Amino acid sequence: MSSVPAPQRPASLSASIPGFDPRQVPIIGTDAHLPAVAATQLTPQALRARFASPPHWVPEVRREEQFMDRTPAHAAVLVSLVLREELTVLLTQRTEHLSTHSGQVAFPGGRQDPGDKDAAATALREAQEEVGLDAQHVEVLGSLPVYETGSSFLVTPVVALVQPNAPLHANPYEVADMFEVPLRFLLNPAHHQRHRLHWQGRDREWFSMPFSDAGQERYIWGATAGMLRNFYCFMSA
Repeated sequence: MSSVPAPQRPASLSASIPGFDPRQVPIIGTDAHLPAVAATQLTPQALRARFASPPHWVPEVRREEQFMDRTPAHAAVLVSLVLREELTVLLTQRTEHLSTHSGQVAFPGGRQDPGDKDAAATALREAQEEVGLDAQHVEVLGSLPVYETGSSFLVTPVVALVQPNAPLHANPYEVADMFEVPLRFLLNPAHHQRHRLHWQGRDREWFSMPFSDAGQERYIWGATAGMLRNFYCFMSA
């Protein structure tokens, strides 16, 4: 955030375990047996209709195993669906020097401020602060269920359509890079890898969705992947 000297982000699992690298945790399975979301459902019109009249569905991931003892705090992220010929999802690569979630792939977003009217207001404000996305280029469709991170942040994913010509300017303190991933890739469970780690007497499980971007691996995992998995469940219900 350009106006805040230190990021208001929760500590991550990778910061809690010395030498932890999520890429080294074994894959215990993928979900290639599940159907991908049909291309006909991944249009702006179909998405508007789905959020206007949502089906009965159950999110698969609601709460991560806790690794911090703290009072829960509300936050929101913006799941930005860019209106290209094929819809894409805007993601960021966080800078390496940050004390929390350094180097990780994330949605633009962060902690709710007292002046924020609702989760959508938080997500839009944070997106403007992090990547320069102005709300005039955004059409909010709705929200997915609250996702509780292992560090006790109650995150509301706000899903929105974003104009492809929206000017973007990354805040260099927080954002090392911005990139887009096709929505069809992220909503295809064949790309959803399951991981399990036994730590401090508990099994901790999460999804990853590695994506090759012009030869560069974008390692999407943890909370970001969990929220995308719930998006898949919502769209496939």
